[in-house]
Amino acid sequence: MNLHKEKANFVKCPLIKESPASIECKVKEIKELGSHHMFVAEVLAINADEKYIDEKGAFDISKCDLIAYSNGHYYKLGKKLGRFGFSVQKKKNKTKKKK
Repeated sequence: MNLHKEKANFVKCPLIKESPASIECKVKEIKELGSHHMFVAEVLAINADEKYIDEKGAFDISKCDLIAYSNGHYYKLGKKLGRFGFSVQKKKNKTKKKK
């Protein structure tokens, strides 16, 4: 992977120039939860490349060619599975009206 550092606006940590979006945060609290830690943070800035913003001004994640890392391997992501509330939305009534 040929990635490059980019200076952040509010934090000392560099951003990854090729990332579609970056969130700059200030850690407020670290909670120890046994096998891992949870970080509670304040969002200072959200940086998104304009080419990933749709005509309504929303971030379009489908344009990002996302990858995921798990157990030493990288995986390509991309198939939309549904949307928030999909499993509980009311079914449309398809009965025909009587004349």
